[in-house]
Amino acid sequence: MRYYALTDTGKSRTENQDYVYASGDSVGILPNIFIVADGMGGHNAGDYASRIAVTTALEQIKRSDESKPVAILNEAIKKANYVLYREAQGDIAKKGMGTTFVAATISDKKLYVANVGDSRLYIASGSSICQITRDHSLVQEMLRSGRMGSFDPKRHPKRNAITRAIGAEEDVTIDFFEVANNNFEQFLLCSDGLTNMIDDNEIFAQLTGNDDAKTKASVLVSLANRNGGLDNISAIVVEPFE
Repeated sequence: MRYYALTDTGKSRTENQDYVYASGDSVGILPNIFIVADGMGGHNAGDYASRIAVTTALEQIKRSDESKPVAILNEAIKKANYVLYREAQGDIAKKGMGTTFVAATISDKKLYVANVGDSRLYIASGSSICQITRDHSLVQEMLRSGRMGSFDPKRHPKRNAITRAIGAEEDVTIDFFEVANNNFEQFLLCSDGLTNMIDDNEIFAQLTGNDDAKTKASVLVSLANRNGGLDNISAIVVEPFE
């Protein structure tokens, strides 16, 4: 397994509220784990939310008694939500904080994915790219309902508004996806700071080149910055097969 994780502040922000984690080694009984979280909230609360969500989830994964990847991820994300929500209720400086969260693990010849918010996971092969996750965002809900009109989704004034986040409410609804690992050659986890700056065709072109995972992730982040870098940018490129 080859992989590389990268996060960048971008050109317009002064702090990085994204947090990434990547391990090709076991965490608990999960044989590997990859996570991107994109925090929200002022006064460093977004930075705190993404970091605490990921570290809390990882600690829960390590101690989990569950045996199935989906159950382990579900338990971990709900624990992270509980911790963030309780802190936000008790600290006025953290009120309104939250974070997106997309996580993936390869186990038993399947890719298991968990998602809250609008950070994404794509799978890619030599012939196609496919977004596996479904954005929990106002813009995507408008697109799905036909209410977008003539607006360009990437330039809509509400393009950063999400409809689900870890820590935003007492309970969190998590989407889960499973993909057989013979259906793709690599996958990408990323924050919207990447996908708002680069379209899927450009992502596909970079992922299916001959470069290694480190170069692919670095080029994707560089392209997002070259196209404006309006937000924090995170990318984890994973090539599961030797």
